[in-house]
This record gives sequence, structure tokens and C-alpha cells, in this order.
Amino acid sequence: MKIATYNINGINGRLDILLHWLDEAAPDIVCLQELKAPSEKFPLKALERAGYGAIWRGQKSWNGVAILARGTDPIETKRTLPGGPDDEPDDGQSRYIEAAVNGVIIGCLYLPNGNPAPGQKFDYKLRWFERLRIYAQELLELDIPVALVGDFNVMPADLDVYKPERWRDDALFRPEVRNAYAALLEQGWTDAVRRMFPDERIYTFWKYWRNAFERDAGLRIDHFLLSPQLAPELKAAGVDRWVRALPKTSDHAPVWIELE
Repeated sequence: MKIATYNINGINGRLDILLHWLDEAAPDIVCLQELKAPSEKFPLKALERAGYGAIWRGQKSWNGVAILARGTDPIETKRTLPGGPDDEPDDGQSRYIEAAVNGVIIGCLYLPNGNPAPGQKFDYKLRWFERLRIYAQELLELDIPVALVGDFNVMPADLDVYKPERWRDDALFRPEVRNAYAALLEQGWTDAVRRMFPDERIYTFWKYWRNAFERDAGLRIDHFLLSPQLAPELKAAGVDRWVRALPKTSDHAPVWIELE
């Protein structure tokens, strides 16, 4: 089983790139983030022609998440991240969707960016991370195969950023955010890409300016967290950098893992 994540950064404007990559890479399950399109504008027919069923939760101009499955329809199990406070049980930000696909629970997420930090956006990011931590523990207690997949907007370690000293005060790299990610791993989740590349600089995102991609000045912010039932099945992982090199592409590259 090949599972992938891709922050598409506008699904309709980059649909041709998405379809090209799906044809070349043939992932079995895909988590998409930043659809930047309302639900009624999701290109379901084009994806069905490509052989993929889908569930999605759109949002006009911002955010948006989707799960694609090759040759089948994902069975939706959640549409929002549980645990929102009474004043924001569903704040309108489309950041989480969950489905059962081929015997695995897939949670597709787009964690808030949080900049500028400190500030209200950073506080919201930390609240969202805490909700994720609580729900992730509940998933582990189900004792079933689960993968939490997507754009976490966090570089867990210095190895995950090209110039750590330049990012110390950024909301993606501040100690509070790195500690929140570490708390997930302490629950028993496995960071799949880091497991396969324990000592290598593996990037998934490069800014558009200052020739960041050409200089390989990147960040690793797209992650796969595997439950203990799934982690032993991990056999490969990689980043499809060639997609990032295409004209008018997303600033992220697709990332994938393979399971037995």
C-alpha cells in the first residue's frame, strides 16, 4: 500500500499537475491539503476519471482537505477534529477529515501555520495541536491501524530545516510547537519518513522566492505518524521532488510511504 500526502496549494489551479503525478506515482491513498476551493468546486469527476474516489471538505480561498483512494471510495469517519471548545466546536476552518480505506484509518490534517508568533494565530495553533494530541491518544486506544497524515506545519528537529538559526522564532519551529510534536511521538506514534531516513536532510517544502528549491533551502513539514499496528509494515518512503520542479507548481512536493 502506497500512501501519499500533498499540499496542493490550490487544487483547481494545479489540477493538471495533480493528475500528472497521480498517473506517474499511482499512490493507493492520497491526503491533500490547501484545496483553496469551496466544496462545490472540488473536481470530483476529473479525479474519478483518473481512477480515484474521494471525500473532501472545502473552504473558499483557504485551507481545505481531501482523501483520495485508488479504485474505491474512502469511507468517511470524521469531518472535523474532535475536542473543540464550546465557542469553536467547528470554527469553519477546513483542516481535518478522516476515512477508513483498505482496513486503515487515515486522518488527513492541515495544522495551522501560527505566524506571527507570539499572537492569537500562534495560540490557535497550540490549541489545535492539543486537540490533536488528545484525539491521537483516543485513536491509539482503539488498537487499530491508523495513520495521521498531512501538513503539520512543524519542523521537528534541526535536521528538518536548512538554516535552523534563521527559524528559531518562527511559529513552525518554536519550542512550544516542537514539543507538541514530540508529545505525539511519546504516545507511541512513529514518524515514518524520519524512521526511513534517520540521519538525512529530507525536505518537503521550499519557498517560491530566492531560488529556494534550486538551492535546496527547504523544510520538512509534511509528515506521516503511524500507529504501533502500522509502523512494523513500513518498508519505504520518499519525496517526489520532480513535481516541485514543474512550472506553476505548489511550494510543497508530494511525500509518500509504502507499507507491506
